[in-house]
Amino acid sequence: MRSEEQYLTDIVEAADAIARFIAGIDQAAFLQDELRQSAVIQKIEVIGEAAGKISPRLRDRYPEVEWPRIVGMRNLLVHSYFSIKPGIIWQTATQAVPDLRERIAQILIREFRPD
Repeated sequence: MRSEEQYLTDIVEAADAIARFIAGIDQAAFLQDELRQSAVIQKIEVIGEAAGKISPRLRDRYPEVEWPRIVGMRNLLVHSYFSIKPGIIWQTATQAVPDLRERIAQILIREFRPD
């Protein structure tokens, strides 16, 4: 069984991958690039899956992280793939994911690497 530290690390690594995937392009280019969209969607799914593995105890300590929305986005992408709007994916990738990455990185430091 994987640890919460590993799941939190998965979130940070997926966020870093998303940043690499969209580096140097604008929204218009993203909306025309099915391959990048698919790559970003897959990493958002990883983020949601990992967030769903975090214990209620840890979630409760960090209510500023919108855990249910993160898991809900994953569920939407996986189960309602036909309704995905690329503009929402772009917004998530450029606004929500960077903020989430920083919050999760801080949780990792506080909880698992307190030096």
